[in-house]
This record gives sequence, structure tokens and C-alpha cells, in this order.
Amino acid sequence: MLVLIHGPARGPVAALFQEDQVLSHSDPATGLPVGPRPTPAAPVSEGHSSQDVLALVLKSVDDDKAEDVVQIDLRGRSDVADYMVICSGRSSRQVASISEKLADRLKQELRISVRMEGKETGDWVLIDAGDVIVHVFRPEVREFYQLEKMWLPAGSTRSAQG
Repeated sequence: MLVLIHGPARGPVAALFQEDQVLSHSDPATGLPVGPRPTPAAPVSEGHSSQDVLALVLKSVDDDKAEDVVQIDLRGRSDVADYMVICSGRSSRQVASISEKLADRLKQELRISVRMEGKETGDWVLIDAGDVIVHVFRPEVREFYQLEKMWLPAGSTRSAQG
């Protein structure tokens, strides 16, 4: 059975793939079909370049008074992301606030839903915005882990901007 689909996928191969996706979805407990699979989420930064995301990240952390902001260019050095931003907040409360406001701004302005880890403790929050990874630290935790030392090019200083 061949199912024709509408949307970005084109051609007979895409149609066969879509048929497999729809027809192979079943309830694991009963084995009975349960309907079409939900469509996969759009790419994290659809329609926006990594530079657009980076610019919004830098503006957001600056607006929220993050300290010691470092931007690291990872292009050609890592497949995980194009940029990494590392910054500090003066307290656990400020770290959580910087992170939450950044996630809200990315969602509102660029329609990017980020993945966030560590907001509950507020010592180190990791925000994955696709092509831009953001680390927000309390200063003591940042000093302990020294991520800049691992990622900045040799000879760069901590205050250097990627």
C-alpha cells in the first residue's frame, strides 16, 4: 500500500518511509495500532542562523547582568554546537533567573524551545539552544570546572571573546 503525503518530504521513497512511520506505530502493551505517530518537532533553530541565536543569547545575558561573559567559537572544532557561551551570576538565584529569562526570550523571539539542566540548584545551568550551548555558573563553581580552559584556543585568556 502506498500512502501519498503532503509536506516537506517528496517522492516515492519519502512516501514509503512515511507509510512505515504511520503503520508501524502501536501500543507496546497491546500491540494494537494506535494511530499516526506525532510529527517530529521542527529543528531547534529553523529559519535562524547560529549567529542569530548567539546574538540573542549575548544580549539576554547582558540585559540580566551576567558577569564575565565568554563566547567561544566551536565551528570546525566540535559537531555538538557552533558556539558556546559561558557566564556567571552572583548567586544561585541570579543564575536561575538568567537561565529562565534566556529560555523565555529564545522561545518568544526565535521560537526555540531549549533543553535546560541544573536550574533547580542554581550552581551550574546548562542551556542547549541547538547551535549555541550556554553555561551559567556561580563564580565558585565556574572556577572549579574551568570550562574555558578546555575550549578556548591555546594562548587565549578567559576574558577573550571567542
